[in-house]
Amino acid sequence: MTDRKSAAAGAACIEQAWAKINLTLQVTGRRADGYHELESLVAFADLGDELLVEPARDLTLQVTGPFAAALAGEGDNLVLRAARALAARSGGAAGAAITLTKNLPVASGIGGGSADAAAALRGLKRLWNIELPAAELAALALTLGADVPVCLRGEAVMMSGIGEALQPVAALPPLWLLLVNCGVAVATPAVFAAREGAVSKVAEPRLPPVGIGPFIDWLAVRGNDLEAPACRLAPAVASVLAALKTLPDCLLARMSGSGATCFGLFENEQAARRAAQAIALQHRNWWVAAALLRA
Repeated sequence: MTDRKSAAAGAACIEQAWAKINLTLQVTGRRADGYHELESLVAFADLGDELLVEPARDLTLQVTGPFAAALAGEGDNLVLRAARALAARSGGAAGAAITLTKNLPVASGIGGGSADAAAALRGLKRLWNIELPAAELAALALTLGADVPVCLRGEAVMMSGIGEALQPVAALPPLWLLLVNCGVAVATPAVFAAREGAVSKVAEPRLPPVGIGPFIDWLAVRGNDLEAPACRLAPAVASVLAALKTLPDCLLARMSGSGATCFGLFENEQAARRAAQAIALQHRNWWVAAALLRA
């Protein structure tokens, strides 16, 4: 049973909204209600947005950071929707002053909005002293979006179904990511609609092996089914992938989610940061960031 103590009774807290990376993404079916079923190895980068949650009488949201302008005038931000849903689930209205520092590009395939909503759920649960079983919180997260439950979990998992089935995996190899976004928005519904061919079959072994070499080999035969349609809709995505693949130390290059952010995997920090400098010098209008792949 849910127990919500007095509103805004907790102390202010900070929650990280790590960037979500679809290391693989296979479309395995489509349900009668139109939702696509997926099989995806999801991990997180040591990079993301940040939420400051403070006690307040009313519920407010302030957005700052490099990509704040992209959310200007958005009256129904997913963070506020998450806050209202949690307040309703816990038995009444509650206040909080939320400050979102938007460090990630918006609508870019790395779960920015979903990760922000998940961070809001975690932070407000603490602030409002809500006792809610993990399964119920995950179910609430799913009502906000298919990627919110995995972002709520915040660790590497094999995600299936429409995003609700999460299976833990062994610790991932200590790899580094180079994230690159060309600044072109790609609409998720359009990418799914542009996908051609039959649905994918889940490859075996289903879970990734340990060790960098076997892990990269396992990834290489499991792609992102949305990459080809995204490249057709936005050729700039193909340009990013091509640029990543030319980097001498890049172990694998791929698009995350429905795009447009792509990533390269590197064996160590030095290689990733050298690659980041090379890409940034050649493409000054692209967003480029190196980050550790969170194990």
